[in-house]
Amino acid sequence: MVSNKMRTRGLTATMAVLALGLAACSSGGGDEKPADDNKGGDDLISVGFSQLGAESGWRTANTESVKASLTEENGIELNFVDAQQKQENQIKALRDFIDQGVDVIAFSPVVETGWDEVLQEIKDADIPVVLVDRTVDTTVEDPYVTWIGADFKQEGTTAGEWVKANVPDAKIFELQGTLGSGAQVDREEGFDAVVGAENIVGKASGNFTRAEGKAAMEAALQAYPDMNLVFAHNDDMGLGAIEAITDAGKVPGKDIQIVTIDGVRDGLQALKDGKFNYVVECNPVFGDQIVDAIKKVHNGEDVPKETIVVDKAFDQTITQEEIDARLY
Repeated sequence: MVSNKMRTRGLTATMAVLALGLAACSSGGGDEKPADDNKGGDDLISVGFSQLGAESGWRTANTESVKASLTEENGIELNFVDAQQKQENQIKALRDFIDQGVDVIAFSPVVETGWDEVLQEIKDADIPVVLVDRTVDTTVEDPYVTWIGADFKQEGTTAGEWVKANVPDAKIFELQGTLGSGAQVDREEGFDAVVGAENIVGKASGNFTRAEGKAAMEAALQAYPDMNLVFAHNDDMGLGAIEAITDAGKVPGKDIQIVTIDGVRDGLQALKDGKFNYVVECNPVFGDQIVDAIKKVHNGEDVPKETIVVDKAFDQTITQEEIDARLY
């Protein structure tokens, strides 16, 4: 790791294998903090959690998992703030958490950059940070204690490998997530490295939402009439693409194949119905792991620097029973 710049997107050796059971990970260095140092003045650990928004079914499931796990019954006093996909809202929330003197701050950053000032303020206030899902690119030294989330680059790589094996001559339109976010940057990098730039006819952001995904796809159908495959950075944009493709008189999954990332129930139903062709999972249900990390950080215990939630992948052989059994 470069000494003057913390770059958290490079996910390497220390991995924990989690499915929905969310197993514990290997230990690494954590910031020391006395176990009885509770700024809230009672037995509960006060946590400020800034969620980036509610842009997709995945994010909704992640929020539900966080709220279900970070409860008083589990020893947590939670202050949850939805940033509505705006970095300025998130920075304000983080500063409010500092003013409140919370024990631990956890957040899922909207984008990777632009956090230097507020992260330094948090560090100066001696409040440990747990990063959730997305990552940051900052010059602040040791800005967080631990990060928990998916390997976005591997998700893009997995999607690219399926395309290369099954549609090697595809003319691909890439439906990107929020530009500058860790998920967008890493999924694009992983996918593009496998399929090759020469196979990608165009790219546009759908901001991880169904409505913007549909709008971007409508424009792409006009701009790139020879495309025959869409790689969407999440299911919701892929579902929006289905609407645009259908409205254009084409058959999604056949005339234009669709590969997505997330694995929410609506996305997997589209896969079962033949409208999606391949879905790489990004598991949002890891609230238990977050609360476990928060407790260890607060008590000064060792925690791994990175905990990676391992994902599955699905093709059109998925059964209805598998879909119905999903937690999200």
